[in-house]
Amino acid sequence: MAPYGFLPLTLSSSSSLPPPPLSSPRAPRPAHTEPQRRHVIAQCGISWNMPKISGTEVTLAESSGLVQGGNTAPLVQALESTAAQDVSCFHFPGHNRGKAAPNSLSKLIGPGMFLHDLPELPELDDLFYPNGVILDAQNRAAELFGAFKTWFLVNGSTCGIQAAVMATCAPGDYIIIPRNCHISVISALVLSGAVPKYIVPEYNSGWDIAGGVTPLQVDKALKDLEKDGKKIGAVLVTSPTYHGICTNVQGIVDVCHPLCIPVIVDEAHGAHFRFHDSFPRTAIEQGADLAVQSTHKVLSSLTQSSMLHMAGDLVNADKVTQCLQLLQSSSPSYLLLSSLDAARAQLSENTKSFDEPVAMALETKDQLTIIPGISVLDLSSFVSDFPAIDPLRVTLSASNLHLSGYEADDILAEEHQVVSELVGTQAVTFAVNLGTRWQDVQKLVQSAQHLSEKYFSANESRFRKHNCVRSPLDKISVKLTPREAFFTKKRSVFTEDSLGEICGELICPYPPGIPVLIPGEVVTQDSLSYLINLRDQGMTISGAADGELTSIMVCDL
Repeated sequence: MAPYGFLPLTLSSSSSLPPPPLSSPRAPRPAHTEPQRRHVIAQCGISWNMPKISGTEVTLAESSGLVQGGNTAPLVQALESTAAQDVSCFHFPGHNRGKAAPNSLSKLIGPGMFLHDLPELPELDDLFYPNGVILDAQNRAAELFGAFKTWFLVNGSTCGIQAAVMATCAPGDYIIIPRNCHISVISALVLSGAVPKYIVPEYNSGWDIAGGVTPLQVDKALKDLEKDGKKIGAVLVTSPTYHGICTNVQGIVDVCHPLCIPVIVDEAHGAHFRFHDSFPRTAIEQGADLAVQSTHKVLSSLTQSSMLHMAGDLVNADKVTQCLQLLQSSSPSYLLLSSLDAARAQLSENTKSFDEPVAMALETKDQLTIIPGISVLDLSSFVSDFPAIDPLRVTLSASNLHLSGYEADDILAEEHQVVSELVGTQAVTFAVNLGTRWQDVQKLVQSAQHLSEKYFSANESRFRKHNCVRSPLDKISVKLTPREAFFTKKRSVFTEDSLGEICGELICPYPPGIPVLIPGEVVTQDSLSYLINLRDQGMTISGAADGELTSIMVCDL
């Protein structure tokens, strides 16, 4: 009998595994029940009304006369036809369309990659001055993702975040950001000279997970800065977080847009939100001005490829373009660019792409929830009224089995060959995507069940207890801006002697890429204890000159 109702368990490995019907009791439900209204700003003249793309919607080609043949991939086609030309090549790269490809790599990935690894030939357009197939591909992406304008990114979402901040904030301008922002936001502050006004998000110590920020917190931060006479360049929020927790972006837009303050959303983990009715609304649908999406995460483009979407008229598009030219490689990979075009075409061709992944993720959560000792993260874990959590992000905890997130992850990987996306002190996160199979989620549930059977009773008599983790972000004190601290002279001190000093480096567990100490912040006991605990559990700490954290670089003032 299939444990926990998983129908795939009754089938052979060669069988085609049908998803649970969407009309079943466990069918996906909309992540938000509020009316599908869109933000309208009379003062700044912005109005958006963009329905989701679903199986009942018209296709891209049908919905627009501006973009013909919406289900094609113009950049992919141009790359294919150019590579097929019988020409004598005297241009870069040096492998010369694969003729001199390194044998070891060619054997690994095949000759096709080298054949299509082409430079900026006239027929392939120019990323920084597009007027051909790249412009066509970007326009098709903007149409599909509901944006006014879209830029393709080959330096990941990091360069999109950096460009968004640089385009909206001059040196000395203030920008309101959540303290659990990604490391790329801090690098953007160093590059732009913007001054951060941090908002500390709600934190669940039992899960060691931070949530989003609220419109009330943003409103208070704006009023505090206005009271002090500070110039505000932008507000930046992360939605969804790595764990899938969404912020009320529209509520924040409602606070910011009457003041003509642009809203930037780090939507790296939400590129898929527009493509199923059970997903949360996208940042652009909620009125955000700039949204950065990692198309390579849940969607199917190549790693390091992303998109930057713009809506409204609060941000100067030419300024964004100029910033991206500063930040992106002058030799962009056409493999990365064409993968973005292909990923967009894939979604255009199949408007029901996410039906099965959603069904798998929801069924998996249901089955994990009833396993003794296993908990699944949901919105009830937070006090704040966050509007949604990504249905495709599955975060479990085995703390009731007296296992840390690291211990549970090691067991799942080494004993069951189940590889997670993210591991923390208390939880393990799994990302369901377009390539996830029913046998994959079946294996995850079976492995969690084995974890429960092995450790639930065995640990009842153990005296060791995993205490809740204390947030390292609660008592932050900023003495220098990140830019000031980055360029200030530094000295190395023993970690135990760093308390009260001004941190001179960006110290960040990766993943998830959320800094624990930022240049310019005062080193606290909470932050040190948190970092040392992570180090002792074997987690990678990036950014510190001393990876073992026996010493820390501090500002020598």
